[in-house]
Amino acid sequence: MSEAKWDLSHLVESTDPERIVKELDRMVDTSARLAERYRDKISELDAKGVLELLETMDTLALRYEGVVIYCQLLYSADTTDPVAKHLNDAVLKASTKARQHLAFVDIDLSRLLQSCPHLVEEPTLSEFRHALERQLLRAPHLLSETEERLIMTKDQNGIHAWSQLQREWLSTRSFTLEVEGESKTLPYGQIIGYYSNPDRELRRSANLEVYGKLGQDETIWSSALRAICDDHVQTSTWRRFRSPLDHSLLVNDLEREHVDALMAAIKNGTGVYRRFLRTKARLMGLAKLANWDIVAPLPNVPDEIHSWNDARRIIVSAYAGFDPQIGRWVEDMYESKRLDGEVRKGKVSGAFCQDWYNGKSAFILQSFNGRLDDLYTQAHEQGHAVHAYLSSRGQRPTNCALSMCIAECGSIFGELLLTDKLLSEAKDDLERQAVLCQVLDGFGMAAFQVSARYFFEWSLYETLSEGGFLDGERISSLWTKARDDIYGDAVEWLPEMKWEWTMKMHYYIAGLRFYNYPYVFAQLFVFALYRLYKEQGPAFVPKVKALLAAGSSRSAADLAMEFGFDLSEEAFWQKGIAQAEEFIDQLERTI
Repeated sequence: MSEAKWDLSHLVESTDPERIVKELDRMVDTSARLAERYRDKISELDAKGVLELLETMDTLALRYEGVVIYCQLLYSADTTDPVAKHLNDAVLKASTKARQHLAFVDIDLSRLLQSCPHLVEEPTLSEFRHALERQLLRAPHLLSETEERLIMTKDQNGIHAWSQLQREWLSTRSFTLEVEGESKTLPYGQIIGYYSNPDRELRRSANLEVYGKLGQDETIWSSALRAICDDHVQTSTWRRFRSPLDHSLLVNDLEREHVDALMAAIKNGTGVYRRFLRTKARLMGLAKLANWDIVAPLPNVPDEIHSWNDARRIIVSAYAGFDPQIGRWVEDMYESKRLDGEVRKGKVSGAFCQDWYNGKSAFILQSFNGRLDDLYTQAHEQGHAVHAYLSSRGQRPTNCALSMCIAECGSIFGELLLTDKLLSEAKDDLERQAVLCQVLDGFGMAAFQVSARYFFEWSLYETLSEGGFLDGERISSLWTKARDDIYGDAVEWLPEMKWEWTMKMHYYIAGLRFYNYPYVFAQLFVFALYRLYKEQGPAFVPKVKALLAAGSSRSAADLAMEFGFDLSEEAFWQKGIAQAEEFIDQLERTI
């Protein structure tokens, strides 16, 4: 499947490791020279001077963007490759040094804005207005330059190291599964493909093998998670945050009331999700779903394996049907070899899209096994790429620092475009059932299962605040409590599923806790947008393109207001759940 491997050479002038390390060294030196230029001078800047500073910082980021991304993606593609590991370590160290040189910039700019808040309103800086507003909000939580530099050093050998350990440990685990009488040894990225296999016993065996094995390593997982959570509690105290959630609110450009309204809608909407789970059980001829059935295909639907080229055709067509220009951008991702779908040991788990501003494009990684859920994953990541195409053409780099809530909008909308495409081509009710179950499986996992992760993460910090110790068993009990509050009695669980928390990379990502609720936000937000699209048709297309082109130049709340949405109202979030109910209605009409 050579056509499913990306070409990272676009990112750098040379792929020679020595030249790449030298380029990283130049990044550090350039940062040091820039620091000399601005040290002790930011407090005296006027609006024109602030504009020059912001433009200079953008230029620096773009100059070394390619080499930084190259090192990171090379490692993601194969965490076992010695060269990739060396370059990943080199970029981490170089980036830390560069950020240490420039640590004072954020601090001094924040102090300038605190003393001269009128600068935010200056016409000269109008393009950067929202970025400066966000900078002003961060100001009270910044420490001294020395303290910020110490935190960067601490993080390099602390939370970043724990995060890297979790990725490498998972990507290098091997699992044994008997398939059609043959014992196979599989990497994590391949065995998870059996979670959606038509053979129910094979699905059960795959889940049992994975989570049983992960449970054996619970000391590794719990040590990593405990260290990361402890670190966050201490850092939040230093930064004068009132709760462990506050840092993520700043990063995601949201208010606490927005998240509270969102999660209230989820709590009140669990009955809708459980209704779907019971409907799916009926379609599968089961009294109740087991955990290995939640995302499984329906038993009477042919097990169609899609080739890479078939997936390409379907996904390009889905996007082109919405907008021809977007369709051409999606096609360009394949043509330019910016996707890596090959399944192999050492590749990081999951899927992601890395924006590439200089290329006005992106790179996508996934492990493609050819099943329907792989098509949805690819359509999802292509939506991120479309977002990158639009935002990089509409904004400067500073205004492309997307909040995670808005960052998921293009991707989820892409999944719904794929749904439209597949439903329009469905030949009978069985095919319609398969597609509707796929989209509802995705909705349920992203909106409800991910909400369980949000409540679970809160319980970790509550346990720490009460003096509790987070060992593997304690963490597992907190996970199963949060999970069961969402699923109720609609699903039967293997005992080994108490270790499900071990492999969710989002709990371990360095530098950002509460990574999960933006997925819930985007799921309900986009489902509400999709209802408008079905009502307005082609007139809606420029509106969603404008939303994606806005980048981070406006807050999520302001962008929502353009569509008449109020994020602080639970009633708004219920619109997204109502769209899911409509899909459930369609599904039940096929029975």
